[in-house]
Amino acid sequence: MTETKETRAILTKEDLINQFKNCGLTKGQHIFVHTSLSKLGFVVGGPETLIRSLLEIVGEEGTLMMPSQTWKNLDPSTGVHWEEPMEWWPIIREHWPAYDKEITPAISMGAVAEMFRKWPGSKRSDHPARSIAAVGKHAEYLTQNHDLCNIFSKGSPLDKLYQLNGHVLLIGVGYDKNTSLHLAETRANYPTKKFVYESSAIMDEGKRKWVTYETQAVDDGDFVRLGEEYDKEMNIRIHRVGNAEVRFLEQRPLVDWATAWMERNRV
Repeated sequence: MTETKETRAILTKEDLINQFKNCGLTKGQHIFVHTSLSKLGFVVGGPETLIRSLLEIVGEEGTLMMPSQTWKNLDPSTGVHWEEPMEWWPIIREHWPAYDKEITPAISMGAVAEMFRKWPGSKRSDHPARSIAAVGKHAEYLTQNHDLCNIFSKGSPLDKLYQLNGHVLLIGVGYDKNTSLHLAETRANYPTKKFVYESSAIMDEGKRKWVTYETQAVDDGDFVRLGEEYDKEMNIRIHRVGNAEVRFLEQRPLVDWATAWMERNRV
């Protein structure tokens, strides 16, 4: 049998609004968005159109969040500069630019997230490696006081979204990109949980400073399996927007379920 390729969708802003509304998005929601733009098909206007469509749906009473991580601003010994020889590591440590939330680009977060962090009214958290960006009613609340040691746990942007009964939107990506599962990691009790020291370049009173801080080590190696079981047990509907598979999830039930799952399965 001859296989046929799926016809590539072409999507306008109006198409996106209608199709995302069919997924359950509506005014006043607070949504953490993870997206692969290319999976949608051809979006007329690219990242700008996607962001405008989502902001129009949630309206002035809603909020959008996206990852804006700068994870290369970590010590080379963690593996983030795997392309570079070990003898360069001291130079990288001494000269890697300090995190500046107005300038430092999001690394490998995609074109949508990179445009979003610079969107008018966008707020960005201060963590030098694991920042998030937000636009909307609770943008400032979600991004403020992102402590060096507290990347994902209580009081972090993820936990604040949990307190707001927020949602997670996965556009063309799977559970391995679902940052909210890291909140479950911090809540779960399992014997292999550990803490590590990380280092990053920050600005301190106008000067670049290389700082070391303790934080929980996280591991997304079982997120795909966890997600498959969550979909099945909770009967999660997988929507379609253009050519992309889309999941629209309530964050709190997901995190609570994932916390219990990790306590059963991580040994």
